[in-house]
Amino acid sequence: MSLQEISDIARELWVVWLIVLFVGIIIWAYRPRNKKSFEDQGKIPFRDDNGES
Repeated sequence: MSLQEISDIARELWVVWLIVLFVGIIIWAYRPRNKKSFEDQGKIPFRDDNGES
């Protein structure tokens, strides 16, 4: 195997790895059990100065 062939294979594997990572993050973010946490965090800008909703 030449260095060019190894480089081509590595480049293809990085693309696959990044796609898998992206899809995994999307699946994790849209899981139903994360909904409450994200809703609570989305209300942070609207809280009073004393930290209450």
